[in-house]
Amino acid sequence: MRVLMLVATTVATDTRVLREATTLVEAGHFVHVIGRSVPDDFVPPAGITVSSIGTSSVFRAEGTPSLTGLKLPPHMRFARWLLLPQHRNSAFGRWADGAIADGREREFDIVHAHDFTALRAGATLADERGVPLIYDTHELWSGRPREYRPTPLLDRRERAQEAELGSRADAVITVGEGVANALRDRYGWEHVSVVRNTFPTAAQLVDTEEHGARGLIYAGRLAAYRELETVADASERLAHLGLPVTLRGPADPTWLASFDKKATRLELPCAPEEVTGHLAAAGLVLVTHSDKWENHRLALPNKLFHAVQAGVPVVATDVGELAATVRRYGLGTLYTPGDPDSLVEAARAAVADYAGLTQAVRDAAPELSWDTDGARLLEVYARLAHRSPQTVDEGE
Repeated sequence: MRVLMLVATTVATDTRVLREATTLVEAGHFVHVIGRSVPDDFVPPAGITVSSIGTSSVFRAEGTPSLTGLKLPPHMRFARWLLLPQHRNSAFGRWADGAIADGREREFDIVHAHDFTALRAGATLADERGVPLIYDTHELWSGRPREYRPTPLLDRRERAQEAELGSRADAVITVGEGVANALRDRYGWEHVSVVRNTFPTAAQLVDTEEHGARGLIYAGRLAAYRELETVADASERLAHLGLPVTLRGPADPTWLASFDKKATRLELPCAPEEVTGHLAAAGLVLVTHSDKWENHRLALPNKLFHAVQAGVPVVATDVGELAATVRRYGLGTLYTPGDPDSLVEAARAAVADYAGLTQAVRDAAPELSWDTDGARLLEVYARLAHRSPQTVDEGE
């Protein structure tokens, strides 16, 4: 089948989109991705084609520098907080309109819309062409963190639109049972499948048990609501235990401007395959987020599954689905969110039981890998294949 994927990201760093697209190509499908402000020098994996719709809004034209990260005076910070919802809605709305126009010029047998921001465009194109629609929601959209003024009317409109368009989708995919159950309860959906953000099985694991825990590493976006302030508060004591803390990843400049890193070491982001080596070298992985937002209580972060791929135990926040998964498989130790003392004790416990935790991670790896979740994705496509009015020989 010819698959049209829509995602309002740059694609280049969207591991879920690229992993799903690669799996579909390897299964014989053709995949074209319409992204948002994709870098000119991005080269997609073999067999995947990509086009780009620019980022603009009524408040800021494409290419205009953002105010994000600047130390603004109080009145400018207030204006940004006040206007950010309108800017985001305008930018995503213009992207969706551009994606629809781009998609109308292409041939496809199925539309795969990633996240709520692509749902309207995906539903429009699927309806016009009479082909199946997959809604792939990477989070509980209505429960995500907000860093702008309250928008209760907009929130209600978005929930109503998600309920309507998601109900019309032929399949809904999401990242974990927590989000899946919330969607079932909230909208009465019975067509939700779980495809987690797992990683392919590593070709060869570093013998982390032999070397033990030599540090703690957080690899992911550095931003608000990720417990990084708690990590920093614990960092000096952790360093005294022989566990220096590294925070590696792209940073939100606004958040970073006021972050006191204390004894943590900040490192630039790198390619996912390079991150695996850094996780193994440290020996313990921090998987952290706050307990403030519903989406955090339901989330299963990529970082958890990346640690499993590397064969490394975790020190994780004792919150919701994340904590339940760590307990179920024995993947590491847990600490109370916002409590640096609890974090230090969890790290001590992980060092004390390092051999047992490492073995548990390796035992869980086959089930918590992309071998399992990629097969789930292909099952969804197999169910929908007969419903598409168009086929091509090479994709069958």
